[in-house]
Amino acid sequence: MTSKLLLVLATAGMVALPMAAQAQGTLRDAAEGAEAGADAAGPVGAVVGGAVGAATGTVGGILGIDDRPRFRSYVRERGVNSYRWGGPVQVGTVLPDDGVTYYDVPTEYRVRPGYRYTIVNEQPVLVDRGRRIVEVID
Repeated sequence: MTSKLLLVLATAGMVALPMAAQAQGTLRDAAEGAEAGADAAGPVGAVVGGAVGAATGTVGGILGIDDRPRFRSYVRERGVNSYRWGGPVQVGTVLPDDGVTYYDVPTEYRVRPGYRYTIVNEQPVLVDRGRRIVEVID
């Protein structure tokens, strides 16, 4: 009975998570946690792993809280030109292929392959392979 209750509560939490998530990186980490949990313990592990992954993503994001100030300084020192965007600079925005210059994130920041950075409206952002903003470095 306790296992069923845990499963129901965890599932409800996972369903509500995308609506409640305000921190960047949460959904990606939830998906990775669910995948790892499923590999380790089947469906129940996927639910629990997704919740744990979301919680850790909320804290650190893709870049990580400790690396953000150093990364902002790195970007400023490079003198990268900012792309002027007419819309909001927020997670989920897909940037155009033309007119935006994307840069590789140095390996010292331990960002997984496939993410690049650019500057949009004077704000550094991380983007995925599809040019979707996945983290705004504020």
